[in-house]
Amino acid sequence: MRNIALTLQYLGTAYHGWQVQKTQVTVGQTLEQAAAAVVGHPVHMIGCGRTDAGVHAKVYVANFRTDARIPAERIPYAINTHLPEDIVVTGARDVHEGFNAIGSCVRKEYTYLIYNSPIRDPFYVNRAWFYPKHLDESVMQRAADCFVGTHDFAAVRSVGTEVRSTVRTVYYYNVVRDGRLIELKVCANGFLYNMARAMAGTCVYAAEGKFPPEQVSRILLDGCRTAAGPTVPPGGLYMTQLWYEDQEEKFHVG
Repeated sequence: MRNIALTLQYLGTAYHGWQVQKTQVTVGQTLEQAAAAVVGHPVHMIGCGRTDAGVHAKVYVANFRTDARIPAERIPYAINTHLPEDIVVTGARDVHEGFNAIGSCVRKEYTYLIYNSPIRDPFYVNRAWFYPKHLDESVMQRAADCFVGTHDFAAVRSVGTEVRSTVRTVYYYNVVRDGRLIELKVCANGFLYNMARAMAGTCVYAAEGKFPPEQVSRILLDGCRTAAGPTVPPGGLYMTQLWYEDQEEKFHVG
């Protein structure tokens, strides 16, 4: 039985996240159906993360098992003929039996986009969060700096999936403005439910003057969700980089 890893991209607007659900259309379900049509048997896709409804992925990794003999380099072309235009498989490779798209992933990067202008741009609808009040990106960066390191991130997660620990390590969190677009790029060894969106909301709250940016360190220590910023809308969030490293597979996408 082969273990195949796929790389893909998708716009998440039309989907209820990645995870297969009984009553909602999801990215995982759509990809499973397309792959099954190619290999001739039911497919179970393991995704690298449970992206929320409306969240996008510029890079994403999923793996599945099959006894089909189609060459790996032909798999993307075959699956794409069965996919809608907003999901595209960009690559495929045979990986070792123990490879797992989520379990083998050692780092992830998410990027959040804010369209910061008094007048909205229709081309950024569901692609960036329209925020009309001017935001000082230098203040946002000072707040973002407080997230870097190993902390308990309970203050910036929503109640949802149960986890054994809310401690994570953030390797970098960079805030950059390019004209009207503000980009918040964060890399960590794992993310809690809504963590990236709540971190972005906390940076925005600091820029609004709701609290000094350095107070974010205290908010993390206290662990109180209501003291941090809001969970910002999903349309501005993108999975943008993934790192894999184990004894047999070492690669980086993004």
